[in-house]
This record gives sequence, C-alpha cells and structure tokens, in this order.
Amino acid sequence: MSNDTLEPVVTPNDVWQNVRKRAWITIAVPLGVLAYLSYTWFAFGVPELLSKAQPERAVILATDSVAHKIHVTKLLRRDILEVAIEGERRATFEETNMPDWVAVDDTDATVDLGDGYIVEIIGKRMDFTVPGYGVVTGIATNTGVDIILPEGDVPDYVKANPKKLDVRPTLDRRVQVTRTKIEVHNYFGGWENFWFPFHSELYGMSFSQLYALALSADRMDPNYSNLWFMVHEFLENPDWQHGEIFVALFETIMMAVLGTITAALFGLPLAFLAARNFTPSMFLRFGTRRLFDFLRGIDMLIWSLIFIRAFGLGPLTGALAIAFTDTGSLGKLFSEALENIDNKQVEGVRATGANQWQRYRFGVIPQILPVFVSQVLYYLESNTRSATVIGALGAGGIGLMLVETMKTSRDWENTSYIIILTIVVVIIMDQTSGWLRRKLIEGK
Repeated sequence: MSNDTLEPVVTPNDVWQNVRKRAWITIAVPLGVLAYLSYTWFAFGVPELLSKAQPERAVILATDSVAHKIHVTKLLRRDILEVAIEGERRATFEETNMPDWVAVDDTDATVDLGDGYIVEIIGKRMDFTVPGYGVVTGIATNTGVDIILPEGDVPDYVKANPKKLDVRPTLDRRVQVTRTKIEVHNYFGGWENFWFPFHSELYGMSFSQLYALALSADRMDPNYSNLWFMVHEFLENPDWQHGEIFVALFETIMMAVLGTITAALFGLPLAFLAARNFTPSMFLRFGTRRLFDFLRGIDMLIWSLIFIRAFGLGPLTGALAIAFTDTGSLGKLFSEALENIDNKQVEGVRATGANQWQRYRFGVIPQILPVFVSQVLYYLESNTRSATVIGALGAGGIGLMLVETMKTSRDWENTSYIIILTIVVVIIMDQTSGWLRRKLIEGK
C-alpha cells in the first residue's frame, strides 16, 4: 500500500496540546478584555464622573426641553405679584387674562396646581398643601426662612434649610421660598409661544381663526397682507428667532455645499497626478500623495481653528476647512479609482485619433464618474453634519446658535428645536443625495 494513502497518526500528546492551546485562548482573551476595560475605567476617571453626576438635574433639563412652566412670583421687597411664562417680563399676564388656576387678591394669591396640590401666598407666608403629607409652611424673614413641616419623617422632595425652602413633590410642581421672594412653578407640556410672541395680536388664535384671518380683506396691519403679517410675526418671534435660525441653517448647508464642491474640483485633477497609470514620475506621484495625506491627516476641526485665527469668524472659514480636508480624502479615492480603470476603453478612444485630453474625457471620466458622483454626494451629506460642529467653534451657521442656547442651561426647548431642525436637514440631504445617485448613475 502506498504511503500517500496513510492517514497521519494522532497521538494523545497532540490531543493534549490542542486542548491546552484552546483552553489558553478561551481564558486569556476574556481576561485581556477584562483587564483593558478595568484600566480604561480608572484611567478615564469614570468613578469620579459618576460621583459628580447629577441625574436629577438631567431630568429637569430633559423636562424643560419638551415642556414649559408658568411662574407665579411674589417679590417681597417690592411687594408685587407677577405671573409670567418662564418668568419672562415680556410674557407676563395682566390682571384681565390671568390663568384660571391662579386666583389673585391684590398681592396675594391662591394657586391650584391640580390633584389637591394648593399653594396659598399671604403676605410673606406660603402654605403648600401636599396630598398624603400635609401642609408645608415657609415664612420669609429678614435673615432667611422659618419653616414649619408636618410631624414625621421629611420626604426627599422637601429641601429645607434656614436660607431656602424648596418643595418639589412631583416633576411638574415646585415651590421655592427665600427671604426675597416666593415662587411657584407649574409645568405644562409643549413649547411656549412657539408660533407667535406672547403680546402678538395673533397669540392664542386657533388654526381655523388664522385661516379665516388670512382670507379676510380687513388688514390687521395696513402695511402687510394678513398672510404676510402672520409670516412676519412668526419669523420675528423674539423667543424662538425662527428667521435667524432658518438663515443659520442656510449658511450651514451652503458651508457644506461650497466646501464639498471645492474639494471635488481640486481633488479630481490632483488625482490624475497621484495615479500610477497617468503620472510616470515617481517624485510627482509621491509628492501628490503626501499632499493628500497632509490635508486629510489634519482634522477638519483643526483646519477650522486655523482659518478662524487667519480670517476671523464666518461661514467662509468652515467652507475652507471642509474643502481642505475633503480634497485629501476625495483625491485619494479618485486616484485609486483611476488606477483601476479598464485601459481597453482608453485604447479604443486613442484608435480614433483622439488627443490626450479627449482620451481622458471620453475614455477615463465615464469610468470613474459613478465613483466620483457617489463619493461627492456621500461627503456632501456627511459635511452637512460636520458643518454644524464646525459652526459651534465660531464658523457660524446653526452650530453657533446651538451652542449659544446650551450655554444658558435654561433654553433647552430652543436647543431641542435646533437639534430637530438639523436632523430634518440631514434627512433631506440623505434623501436628495440618494435620488441624485439613482438619476446620475443608474439612470432611473
């Protein structure tokens, strides 16, 4: 019998070696991953971050992003009572249009927060009736607050000290007492004054009323038609700044479009210099490729900071940052596509007597056009998001307005509004780029 037909002999030692190897891998890999995660846990300071975390503040900010509150405030030094949306002076209720859950008696008030929660403000005294607990009393004095609580254990939602009384039995009800003021917060779902300013003639109108007003011949403002007056009141809303936000969104889109197109226009001719089958000079190819590495090796944010220092704030700096980074990225992709073309098409065009530029135009460009269009559209969609981040550094656009709303830690509904608009723009860009790909590449 031939030796070629003999099967290799497996000894017990070989089996034992395989078992040991598999056991070692099975134990070593999880231990290595566990050791790495343990190191990063402490190296990144996660325990310190968790100790400093304020989940209750996160809940409050999340609530403010989808709801608004009406303040009932008694200023004790001036002995006046104010009822205002978000405590804004320009959104203060008059005595003739007070909310139905606030009963005002000169500078005193009774506030019905619903479900049995009642706040009575008489002079410098506040009595807060909390169902299931009792009446919490706070009396403002010249040195602080005198607090009277029901007998028994004090619940977590009552924060009492000689300087301030803060009671928040539910997420949408809150009462605060200091030596200078008594303040009640009542939360409501939705964004306040989103369509029209509080003191606008259109405030509080239903859609049917607005529709009838738009068709009416009687003008509310002699200088505008009723429809344009509505548009003007909406865009000039001082609380939401719709007009300024739309302009900032347009700047962000223009930043992305200008930067991407500039990168494509410079990246394509440079790609021919970096392609092996189009540039025989090794030094020229090497220099062009290192240029691509340099441009894309520096992050877009760094380029943005450089141009902000050089040219100042503005959308142009963002467009230049996008153009510089994407010239390197697109140039590299285009050069790789050029190196993988089919030379038979180029030779066919050459056989017709075409010159070099005609060979490029009719033999090369049609082959790389699908890659060119697909990549440019993808980068355009991606750069719309990047332009928002660049704008936050000072390049302008919607990113700068987003950071401004976040700095206050108070206008989180405005922050949510800008984030939603940014997401909508990205979705529109994604759908548009997909449609253009199908039209230009597939011909559908």
